[in-house]
Amino acid sequence: MSIPTFTGLQTALSGLEASQAAIDTAGQNISNANTPGYTEEVVNTAEAPGLDIASSSASGATTQLGTGVDISSISRIRDQFLDVQYRAQNTLTSAANTNSSELQNVQTAVSGSSTSGLESDLSAFWSAWSTLADNPSNPAAQQGVISAGQNVVNDFQSASSQMTTVMNQAQSQYDSLTATSPPGQVEQDANQIASLNAQIVQATAAGQTPNTLLDQRDNLLDSLSGLAQIQVTQESNGAVNVTFGDASQPLVGGATGTTVTWPQTLTANAGGQLGALLGLTSSTGPIGSLSSALDTVANQVISSVNSLQPASSPFFTGTSASTIAVAATTSSIVATSSGSTTVGDLAQSIGNLSGGAPDQAYASFIDQVGNAVQSAENGQTTAQSVLTGISNQRQSVSGVSLDQEMTNLINDQQAYEASARVMNAISSTINSLLSAVGGAGM
Repeated sequence: MSIPTFTGLQTALSGLEASQAAIDTAGQNISNANTPGYTEEVVNTAEAPGLDIASSSASGATTQLGTGVDISSISRIRDQFLDVQYRAQNTLTSAANTNSSELQNVQTAVSGSSTSGLESDLSAFWSAWSTLADNPSNPAAQQGVISAGQNVVNDFQSASSQMTTVMNQAQSQYDSLTATSPPGQVEQDANQIASLNAQIVQATAAGQTPNTLLDQRDNLLDSLSGLAQIQVTQESNGAVNVTFGDASQPLVGGATGTTVTWPQTLTANAGGQLGALLGLTSSTGPIGSLSSALDTVANQVISSVNSLQPASSPFFTGTSASTIAVAATTSSIVATSSGSTTVGDLAQSIGNLSGGAPDQAYASFIDQVGNAVQSAENGQTTAQSVLTGISNQRQSVSGVSLDQEMTNLINDQQAYEASARVMNAISSTINSLLSAVGGAGM
């Protein structure tokens, strides 16, 4: 077949259209350079199908004439492997942040200064007993022991109460995030992912590439990964199925990824913020363990003091930090043991507990708190550092580089101008031919 007259124009036009699409895409990238979660887009082109031209030779062979360029798609520059890495590390970092923050609250609650708090009040308590030993019948000294003991009780109860408060706050935060009426963040994110799945499936079936919708869904998946570990399965229709934490069923699933199954039961193994919160609410979790250790200190104080008082009139009652109480009165305190020739020997023995088993138990407890907080902070720092590194790597792939976009824009403008010149040249040639043919006809 012969070459159609306007083939050259169509070829040049395809170049114009491809360059224009590239210019528009560069503009889109530049406009969204600072948009959180935006993925850089690129125009994918392919050589247009060639035009078969019959040879004038006797062999009858054919040759092909290029017909320009086709725009095959406008796609996102995305590395799925980095997405998986980022979300897994985001789960770990979110859990580390939650643990560190809550344990710091516990440390503040139980660690006093040199002039206030349980350590100083225990010291004052032992000192009050030593003062009483010097003058066992002195009402002021007796009241001093009662008052100092009450301060110790208040410190224990306050620390226990504050740890319980932190655990209750963790439970409330968990309940809020996983709520269904009104929906918490888990269900909100899941519903939005399901809605985007439906739109993406519809667009994909129509032959479109819904980049904006895909960005929105990826942002939600990133958000969800902070709450608990997730596993994302890509379907051929464009939808994704999402398993969440250690739940028994997919959070978002179904043939078109539009079925949301929530609520589901999670455990501390779910990871992320929710897993950490569940761990913090557990009696065997980090705060629960510290609470038990505080109870051990309180019980040590109770038993050490009461062992040096008559069984019929103990100074303290209770067995833990939350139940400890002063049972003694100024008249029930026994400062001197029966038959003793040393006045105030019992009171002095209690005073001599300073630096002994109760203080050592408290020091061990404070070390345990400090080690727990330090470990949590170190874990947080490490996790955040790794997350930042992965995020930077992902940004280098998917993020917009203004320098690169400006370079692309210049190249695309030059390609557009070149295609325009080709079109002008072909148009001028055709006009000249038409004029020549028209003149010859006259």
